[in-house]
Parts: sequence; C-alpha cells; structure tokens
Amino acid sequence: MAKRIGIIGAMSVEVEQLKAEMQDKKEEIQGGLRFIQGKLNGIDAVVVQSGVGKVNAALCAQRLILQFGVSHIINTGIAGAMASGLGVLDFVVSTEALYHDMDATGFGYKITQIPQMDVSVFPADKTMVKAAQDSFNRMEMAKNHKIVAGLIASGDQFISDKAKKEKIRSDCNPACVEMEGAAIAHACYLNKTPFVIIRCMSDMADDNGESTYDFNEKTAATLSATLVLEMIGEI
Repeated sequence: MAKRIGIIGAMSVEVEQLKAEMQDKKEEIQGGLRFIQGKLNGIDAVVVQSGVGKVNAALCAQRLILQFGVSHIINTGIAGAMASGLGVLDFVVSTEALYHDMDATGFGYKITQIPQMDVSVFPADKTMVKAAQDSFNRMEMAKNHKIVAGLIASGDQFISDKAKKEKIRSDCNPACVEMEGAAIAHACYLNKTPFVIIRCMSDMADDNGESTYDFNEKTAATLSATLVLEMIGEI
C-alpha cells in the first residue's frame, strides 16, 4: 500500500497552517466534511477538519481510511496538560489512548473499560511516535519546550475544573486530556491503520483552563501543526 497520510484536526485553527502549506491541492466535500488532498513536504496527504468531539472524530477517521485510502493517520491539535512537570506549550505524543468518560461500572466493568471489547486502550504506532520525538528534538522549539510520550485521555468534556482533573488523574493518569484522540485511535485500531496523536498544551485543564486556553489556542495549534510538517517525511 502506497503511503498516504491522513491528518485530522478538530478545529479550523488546528488545520489552517497545514492547508496553507499543501501543494497541488484539491478539495472534496464528503459527509459534510471538507477533505483537502495534495502534497505536504512531498508526501501524499489528506487534511480535514473533523469537528469537535468523539463522534465527529471517529466518523472522520473512518471516512479517511475507507474512502480516501490513507495508510496512516495523525491527529494534531491542542490539549490540557495532566502529567507532572508538563506546562503550557509543551507537547504530548501518544503511546496509547482511551476514553476517560467511558463508565459502565454499573455493569461490573472497570472505569474507562469499553463493554464487550477486547481492548479499551488503543496503542499508537511506535514508528510514528519515534518520528514525532526525533523531529521535535531537532527543532528550534525544543530549546524552550518539552515533549512527553504517554497516555492521552479523551472525553466529550472541556476540562477546566480542578476536581474533574483530579478524578481523571485518579481513574487513568493520562499525560493530557482532550476531546477526539481516543475516538480516532479506536477507528484506526479496528481498521488496522497506524496512528499517532500529537498535542500541544493550551492550558492546564484546571480552574484557569478557559482563560488560559483562549490565550494560547492559536499558538498551541500552530506549534502542533509545525511538528506534524516536520515529522511527516519520517513515517
């Protein structure tokens, strides 16, 4: 299978740089989504804004795989920091992903466990993880920021409350929290498609989350897209 990279961002700010950088591009609207096909740094790619939330993200990933024939998927964007020592505008690259809001404990399942599935934690592709780490380490921004490889937790909530943050930390102890990555990982797992999630921290997922997020949203999204552009040739 020829290499073709699908890149998903939930919001326009997360994909606008990638769309601007794309060469030989053509647009196609499918399922209410605008898919931009072309070349990024000479690599065949498809960039798409999925919309916010898990269902939007999963539908987008499935269409990329089945209709646009992508061989790999990168989810780029912003997130709230959870890991100790991780700050605003630092990075997380996924080693795996899960849903922090999956709760079937009333039926005897563990918190975050998906009923009747053999897997609830979806592993990222190790080659793609390494490509992100190696690319980051040679970039200028590595002088002022760090990258952490770890678990990413997703849910249909914007976490801006310290109590919610501590509950998620107790349940699954992720490196960061966001709203789409695990759904993309889930779709990729079922379709045997390699994936990685790249997130730049816009806030600390705490009581200052909304104001911090608003201030750093564009910068964090741009930094994440910049790392994707750097790593895409190494996948």
